Amino acid sequence: QVQLVESGGGLVQAGDSLRLSCAASGRTFSSYGMGWFRQVPGKEREFVAAISRRGSTYYADSVKGRFTISRDNDKNTVYLQMNSLKPEDTAVYYCAAQGRFGISTMTNLMRATDYDYWGQGTQVTVSS
Repeated sequence: QVQLVESGGGLVQAGDSLRLSCAASGRTFSSYGMGWFRQVPGKEREFVAAISRRGSTYYADSVKGRFTISRDNDKNTVYLQMNSLKPEDTAVYYCAAQGRFGISTMTNLMRATDYDYWGQGTQVTVSS
């Protein structure tokens, strides 16, 4: 069982930066693929970024070049550095952990239904 707790959300202006953190419980954090998703009311949860247990990273086209995902296995934490924020980035951001696959493919890491554990979410609001 893995518990995930996100933090770092808030209200910012367009062009600002935020860094989200996701702290995971358990001693096997390094064996999980980790992802960030976001959701706005009335829409499906949307892939944002993911990092494999080996450190390969993947991004949605809408955030490529602006967001950076990273992980610190010693701290059991995954981060999402968000720069040049836009109003359309406004959403609840969720952290997720994927451990069901021996080796997660890019497709696995980009698909919400392939994740095993989810955090409670943190709100990010970007004003224009």
